[in-house]
Amino acid sequence: MEKIRKIIHVDMDAFYASVEQMDDPELMGKPVAVGGNRERGVVAAASYEARKYGVRSAMSGKLAALKCPHLIFAKPRFDRYKELSNQIRDIFFDYTDLVEPLSLDEAFLDVTENKVNNPSATLIAEEIRKRIREEVGLNASAGISYNKFLAKTASDINKPNGQAVILPKEAEAFLEKLAIEKFFGIGKVTAEKMKAIGIHNGYDLKQFSLQYLTKKFGKSGLHFYNIVRGIHSSEVQPNRLRKSLSAENTFDKDLTGEGQWIPALKDIFDELNRRIARTGVKGRTVTLKIKYLDFSLQTRSKTFEQFPEMEKIWDTVVDLLRQETLQKPVRLFGIGISNLNVELEQSHFGMQLWLDFDGESR
Repeated sequence: MEKIRKIIHVDMDAFYASVEQMDDPELMGKPVAVGGNRERGVVAAASYEARKYGVRSAMSGKLAALKCPHLIFAKPRFDRYKELSNQIRDIFFDYTDLVEPLSLDEAFLDVTENKVNNPSATLIAEEIRKRIREEVGLNASAGISYNKFLAKTASDINKPNGQAVILPKEAEAFLEKLAIEKFFGIGKVTAEKMKAIGIHNGYDLKQFSLQYLTKKFGKSGLHFYNIVRGIHSSEVQPNRLRKSLSAENTFDKDLTGEGQWIPALKDIFDELNRRIARTGVKGRTVTLKIKYLDFSLQTRSKTFEQFPEMEKIWDTVVDLLRQETLQKPVRLFGIGISNLNVELEQSHFGMQLWLDFDGESR
């Protein structure tokens, strides 16, 4: 009989903002946004006090200030976040070598076999969270289950500073009740598409055949069909070195003309900005990915001697778009960075290359 895996997903609570509050006690209990300012820029992270006012990551600083007039903006300190992330990762390695970081503030751990010979993943998660609090000074939440998807889903249930477990016998009943937008890997765009055809929760999703989901959502349809049944076979993968970071979106209708292309690219750029902020990576090469209505694919790239800031990346994306006139309607756009800051990546290996705009990594 195959042994049931025991997977923990550890997710730091409002990591960047919590670090700023820890390092500056005057910020404790106050609404804090990391990144951006009142006039421009994008929020990379928001404290829970700021979230009460509707401030979220990837939101413009100007809008965040309108939502919360007394919001405090803090400049990101990625070296500090990396330092603390390394301390947290060292704690993980006291329990298992099977650690897969997703970013500076979250990771999967496979503790099926572990260094402390503790058969209870729940108790290991409690101990890890306690050590993070005592040794680093920050709160973490955790989810425990038999696969990565369910562990990730569980870690959101009792946030902040809590944990939850989804047992194999509970998985399908739990997923049937789960709102569709709460499924890991189903973003806002896909959730809206699903709601439009009557899929509001896991139970609704379960009523659709694999054939229908594949026709409607492409290869993601198989993923959706499996996850609502608690099936997700991806293993915890340590030592994966990220080579690039990107975001992309496939459109419901093919886009024609800059009037449609620029707004679509801006949405994807904002998502990439959020992912860059979460991971702390920088890249010297900017790539624009274009898939046309006939499924032909084109990429355009530009490499800089220094790591460009986000504003420069956006300007480069627009330049690449205009580099040569697009002759056909566009089915998909993607924006990526590569030639990453290798030192950081050697410390924080993570997600694979191209990521769907609102889907799982592929």
